[in-house]
Amino acid sequence: MFKRNPRSYLRIVAEFFYPRGGWYRAAGYAIHRVRRLPDPPHRISRGIAAGVFSCFTPFFGLHFLTAGIVAFFIRGNLLAALLATFFGNPLTFPLIAEISISLGSRFMQLPVDMHLPQIIDAFALAMGDLWHNIKAMFTDDVAHWAGLHRFFHRVFLPYLVGGLIPGIASGMIAYGLSRPVIHAYQRRRIKKLKERYEKRMAVRATEADAGE
Repeated sequence: MFKRNPRSYLRIVAEFFYPRGGWYRAAGYAIHRVRRLPDPPHRISRGIAAGVFSCFTPFFGLHFLTAGIVAFFIRGNLLAALLATFFGNPLTFPLIAEISISLGSRFMQLPVDMHLPQIIDAFALAMGDLWHNIKAMFTDDVAHWAGLHRFFHRVFLPYLVGGLIPGIASGMIAYGLSRPVIHAYQRRRIKKLKERYEKRMAVRATEADAGE
C-alpha cells in the first residue's frame, strides 16, 4: 500500500518542460534554497553568476559540470552554481541559443542562417555521429568525422564564441542583483534567530527565578 508508481518516460519528459507545480513554484524553491545557503553573500552570488553563465555555453548535458568548474575558479558557492543552472530551461534556451549562435556567426563572419530548429537538428546529428564513431572503435564500422568537423566549425564554435558576451553580462547582472538581496535576507534571518534566542533565554531566566 506504500509503493509509489514509477514515473513513465513521457511523464519525466513532460515534467522537464513543465515541472509539477509549475515554473513559478520551481523557481521559488530554487530561490529559497539559494537564500538559505550557509555562506557569505559574495560567494553565493559568485556561484549564481557561474550557474547563469554556464547556461550560455553549448555544453548541453554538462551545464552542472561547467557551472561547478567556473564556480571553483571564481571561488563561488558550488550548490548555488548548480541551482542557478535553473536559469537555463525550455523557456529561456530558445532565446539563449538564438542570441549566442547569431553573435558568434557574426564575429566569425559566417552566414547568420542558423535558428533553433537547425541548431537542435545539428546537435542531434552530431551526437548520433559521435556515438557511431565511438562504437566504430570496437566494431568493423568505419568512423566518419566530416559531419562532426562541420558541426564544430559551423555550430558549436560560433555558439561558444557568441555565448561569451551575453553569458558574462548575464552572470554579472545576476551577481549584482543577488548579492544585496542575499545580504539583506541573511541579516534579517540572523536578527530573527537572535531575537528568538534572547526570548528563550528570558523565559528560562523567568522560570529559574520562579523556582527559587
